[in-house]
Amino acid sequence: MKKIILLLCLFFISGIGFSQVRTDSLYYVLIPFYSVGLDEMSVMTSESILRMELEKLGIKNLMSEQKSISVIGKEKCSNTECAIALAEQLNADRVIFCRLNPLGEKIIVQYYLIDVKSKSNLLMEQTTANSLEDLENVMKRVAKSISSVKTFSESAEVGRIIETETFESLRRSSKYNFGITFGYLFPQTGYDNDFDKTFVFNTHFDYELPEYAIGLMFGLRRGFAANIYGNYLFSKTDFCPYVGGSFGFHWVTHNAVIYYSNDKKSSDGFEIGFASGLRLFHTYDFQVVLNLEYIITFNDYNDKAVVFTIGIL
Repeated sequence: MKKIILLLCLFFISGIGFSQVRTDSLYYVLIPFYSVGLDEMSVMTSESILRMELEKLGIKNLMSEQKSISVIGKEKCSNTECAIALAEQLNADRVIFCRLNPLGEKIIVQYYLIDVKSKSNLLMEQTTANSLEDLENVMKRVAKSISSVKTFSESAEVGRIIETETFESLRRSSKYNFGITFGYLFPQTGYDNDFDKTFVFNTHFDYELPEYAIGLMFGLRRGFAANIYGNYLFSKTDFCPYVGGSFGFHWVTHNAVIYYSNDKKSSDGFEIGFASGLRLFHTYDFQVVLNLEYIITFNDYNDKAVVFTIGIL
């Protein structure tokens, strides 16, 4: 039985390794951009940006421009059939084809990622650049889309949002967030040995950087709490896990018990917290936040609790 399990594990690992090797061995060719009405320099610069971004994102087997030109020559493909035919001459596994079409002051960007053997479209996307300058961000997003084989909208990241997605900045989510969260506090120790959950309501003033979020929280949580928190954001996409910590002050509600005239316990004190959670719809103007926190209040009751909240920033 143990031998069978071992053989299955080896087969599984070998399968993963083979699949990885096959993925890494795919050869890509970038067909020269096709455009009518756009100046040649802008077209060449856009193509160069896309090529560089693809290489930065790990597309190792992207055929060089010189090798492509040696076969393609000066021929300009205007459709995918031509692009596939040229890719077959170059023995490429996947071909990238892009058209830039001016429409007034805007530029319509259409791009394809095609599997050469099956002649099927892995991606067939369209987006709009509001200006020539916006083409740089568009090409970065196109590269992200191609490298991950995801649609253009799924490739959205903070810092790489194009002008058509926002007219205020190059990101959907604002740098400054205000929001509310609510949930429950679950006492672990202290709290007069009353371990029933308690409703929690917090307000947040949040300033977000590309990789960090720093903010101020005021909350009603078995008393009143105020703290400064900082979170490290693991992703720039819509699904953004984070971890962080907080430091502040907590006035915890306790039963007033005086054993002797000079033996009154202090229920308030400094507090530290350790948090983890998720920010959903991270690239939009609002975010849904799920937060799990362990808090320790340095008072005479040794209050410790777990707090779970959900809300919107």
